[in-house]
Amino acid sequence: MDDSDWPSGYDHKMLNQMSLQDRYAPNSICFGCGPQNLKGLRIKSFSTDSGEVVAEFMAEPHHEAFPGMVNGGIIGALLDCHSNWTAAYHLMLASGQTEAPPCTVTGDFHVKLRAPTPSNQKIKLKAKPVEIQADRAKIEAQLFTVNSDGTEKLTATCSGTFVAVKPGHPAYHRWG
Repeated sequence: MDDSDWPSGYDHKMLNQMSLQDRYAPNSICFGCGPQNLKGLRIKSFSTDSGEVVAEFMAEPHHEAFPGMVNGGIIGALLDCHSNWTAAYHLMLASGQTEAPPCTVTGDFHVKLRAPTPSNQKIKLKAKPVEIQADRAKIEAQLFTVNSDGTEKLTATCSGTFVAVKPGHPAYHRWG
């Protein structure tokens, strides 16, 4: 993978680590996180030593609700997909698996838009599990904008439940 495979604005220290999406679902077409959806958001989520999962995103003009501000639906999609991958990754770890996470879907998610999200600043996503059960995880996530001086401003939060699906569910094997 070279720099041209990454959306602009990514912290290139992450290039040394493969994203969860690229590692476990390289053929996914999901609008928010699918590496193969060339018209999608194509977020890349990374696990950290602290257990938090992080991602960065740069909005483009077609992601705006009005000039200079990111659309709330795009913010929801970013938080939904990033939280889903946080759940899948932590469910995998909790089960003792290391080969592949279970395929998870959104049971519910609740987004609170706390401030306008400028489209000309890097967006940083952070998520962590707050509860893990055998087949589901509750996740809390935050969306920040990164100012030119490197400081972050919280603009949205999300809490949700993400569920591992079983054979027969339409999303089963969607990442494979």
